[in-house]
Amino acid sequence: MKKASVLAALLVLSSLQGCGGSSLVNTTALTPEQADAGGAGSAFASSEGSKAEERFNPFADPNERATGGREVIADPTLADVMKTGSLPEMSFGRADAPVTIVEYASLTCPHCRHFHMTTYPAFKKEFIDTGKVRYILREFPIGKTSGAATIALRCAAPDKHLTLFGKFMEQQPSWVSQEVRLDPIFKVASQVGMTRAQFDACRENQAMIEGLKWVKDRGRTLGVIGTPNFFVGNKLVKKELSIEDIRAMVGPLVAARATASADTPR
Repeated sequence: MKKASVLAALLVLSSLQGCGGSSLVNTTALTPEQADAGGAGSAFASSEGSKAEERFNPFADPNERATGGREVIADPTLADVMKTGSLPEMSFGRADAPVTIVEYASLTCPHCRHFHMTTYPAFKKEFIDTGKVRYILREFPIGKTSGAATIALRCAAPDKHLTLFGKFMEQQPSWVSQEVRLDPIFKVASQVGMTRAQFDACRENQAMIEGLKWVKDRGRTLGVIGTPNFFVGNKLVKKELSIEDIRAMVGPLVAARATASADTPR
């Protein structure tokens, strides 16, 4: 009985942290969490990465050695966080904003959906639109369904990335499933003008897929273990942020930047 109570408590706490592969998922009924676990792991993951995600632990020390020998950077610098691969960043807001927030998201993650639907509108209005924060969206697909949708997201025109991301989030129940269903995924992508020929061609774009794999692998190296995970500057936060969280973290950083600018000789 005691073991059952401990397990139940861990499951509740895990659900508050975010999405990730887990062997504790109930497979008798389909939910976005199950699709996000993905069974065999992400479409972009190596076998080592898949095993790591199946043993997802929201309480893991971000500085510990990753499964399979991958080295996690302890206390990454802002330069470490901002390192990019072959794909351009999906970046929104002023490039010279005093604070940068990076979100690692999986399109099938219900916690990512909740953040986008409930917190993002206020975050955008208060911080991105006012020039205080540069927001970067990075892919961390968990599960093959999320991987297929992520490829479609990257195939959209750059000025449609955030719009399509929002549509995938808003319409999760219509396309998320344990088995990859391309038609419902394309139906969402078509809402931003993507043709079926473009959608199909993107799934064969190996250079882009390798670029997406790099983004995810780099996220792991930085300590990302699930979704949503955020970098606020160079601080990794492994939970869904509320607008109060964002205000508490961004406010002092903006003030410090303003003070530093005022003290800089002109």
